[in-house]
Order: sequence, then structure tokens, then C-alpha cells
Amino acid sequence: MNNFKKIGMTALAASLVSTSVFAGEMSVTGSAGINWENYSGTTHAQSFENKDSTKSFSMGNQLTFTGSGELDNGMNVSLSFVLDQNDDSSAAGSANSGAPFDSHSVSISSDAMGTLVFHGEGGDSAQNAVGDTAAGNIWDNFDTRTTGAATLSESAAGDNIMHYTLPSMIDGLTVAASYTPAGAKDESSNAYALTYAGVEGLSISYGQGSSDGQVAGSGGATANADTTSMKASYVYGPVTIAYSDHEHDSNTNTSDQDASSWKVSYTVSDAISVSYATESLDSKATADTSDAEYTKISTSYTSGGMTVSANYQEAENMSYTTAVAEDEEYYGLSLSFAF
Repeated sequence: MNNFKKIGMTALAASLVSTSVFAGEMSVTGSAGINWENYSGTTHAQSFENKDSTKSFSMGNQLTFTGSGELDNGMNVSLSFVLDQNDDSSAAGSANSGAPFDSHSVSISSDAMGTLVFHGEGGDSAQNAVGDTAAGNIWDNFDTRTTGAATLSESAAGDNIMHYTLPSMIDGLTVAASYTPAGAKDESSNAYALTYAGVEGLSISYGQGSSDGQVAGSGGATANADTTSMKASYVYGPVTIAYSDHEHDSNTNTSDQDASSWKVSYTVSDAISVSYATESLDSKATADTSDAEYTKISTSYTSGGMTVSANYQEAENMSYTTAVAEDEEYYGLSLSFAF
């Protein structure tokens, strides 16, 4: 009798494996890059001997594994897993700290139910997904250059987050929502976003999300914040104009922040493009009323899967102060490949 059970289980397992292999597929995409960077300026992030310039080479590398298949009930299931060397090396205490593992997620979708994505790591809230500045977060290139440097405050996101996109109800309208579960003594956080692209060349996005959690060492006090992002872009021939406005309101006044940004891009040809962008971050974290200001000029040339790009970036008042140490310039060259 036991032998018959074994035979039956083996046949069932073989059947399941055969069905899975028949219905699914696996693909791998990747990118690689060689970068040259130069920061110049008198910042207290530099050593005394080399305070006016920091030059470096760096390498970019990433592989994205994607597996997907259609179930008998018509639902589609896919898995995405990214390998990016040392991406999590700074995530102190993380299970992935120092490992070559990056974002990974499972997606379940159908025309009737929409798309549900569970981000095991590296997920954005619905507000975060539309929350980048129109300029593309120039501040992010300077946020470790000096103590207290400006960063863009957003709604709660990160590991183990649910993200749901509703099925299409109106042509051109996308509606999404996300849920971040409560951690130890924290409150759960929610977010939603709407994007309308029903007019040719025009895209308008609105996102709102919360960040609710306990303040460390506060004896249980909570820091509740709401973040709102609005963004619009319009393409007219070879010209693209984009604008964004970002507002972060907290029950702790010193955490309030406003950010505005705009960008103009010109497509010279199918291979060449140039752009000019600025962004400004205003924070209530300091008594100083100076805004952190960023500017970027960039150009790129694309041929097949190869892109050569060059950009100049300038940061002023990085820590919301007018001290000369808070101003810096950046020059960058990059050669990247997609495969």
C-alpha cells in the first residue's frame, strides 16, 4: 500500500512540475556601466588635504531575473528578483546587508482584478511611485556630502509592502493604493495615487500617503505625517516640460518640508537628447530660512543598447544654510549598456 502511495505522489508531483514548466517562462535582463565622477567645493565631508576635489571611478552592474506564468483560472503570476552587488551593504542589521541581493517581489494579476504586488524588499508606496521630483531627485546625488544634507521626505515604504493597481475603469486613468503594515508599536501606513494620461502628450499624477510610527526614545509618542505629491508633464514635438510640487506635513513642525521642481528636455534626434532641470527643498528643520537649491544640465547619446551621458550638477545650501561649505559642484560621465 505504501508503494502505491509513493507512486501516486510521484505521478502527481511530475504532473504539477510539467504543468508549471509548460505554463511559465524565465527571462534575465541586465545592465552594466562605467562611471567617472568629480565633486568640487569646500565641504566638511572632505579631508583637509583634498578638500576641494574628489574624483572617482565606479562600476554599475545589475541582473533582473523574472519568472512568469498563467494559471488555469486565467490569473498571471510573476516573480522578480534583482542581483545588484553590495546594494544593501549600508543596511545595518538587514538580513541582506552586504549581499548582492536587491529588490524582489511577487505579482498576481488579471484583467478583472487588476494587479497585486507584494514587495519583499525595496518596494515603494503608491505615493512614492509618483513622488520623484520632475528633475529626477538631484538632491539624492548630494545627500551624503555634508551632515544634515537635504533629503526628500516621503510616505512609509520599504520591505514587505502591498501595492495594488486597480483594473482599468476609464481610458488613460491609473489608480493605485498601497499598505505598509505596522512595526513594533507603530501604526500602519497607507497611500494612494492617480495618474491620468488620456490626452496625447499629457500626463498628470497625484499621490497621497502617510508615515505613522513611534519616535525613538519618546516613551511611545508618535510621529504622524502626510505626504502629497503632484506632477505634470507635457510633450510637444521634441520638447518635454515637467513640473512637480511635493509637500510633507508632520505633527512635528520641524519635520515639515516643501519641494518644487521643473525640467525641460529637448530630443535632438532619436539618439541625442539634452535637458535642464532644477529643484528646491524648503525645510522647517532649522531656524535658517535658506532653501536647498539644485541644478542639473545633462546630455546623452544612445546607440543600440549603449548610452553615453554627461552631466553637470550644482548644489547650494545643502543643509539649508548659506555657509560656503554647503555649496558643491558635480561633473559626471557614464558609459552604460543594457542587455
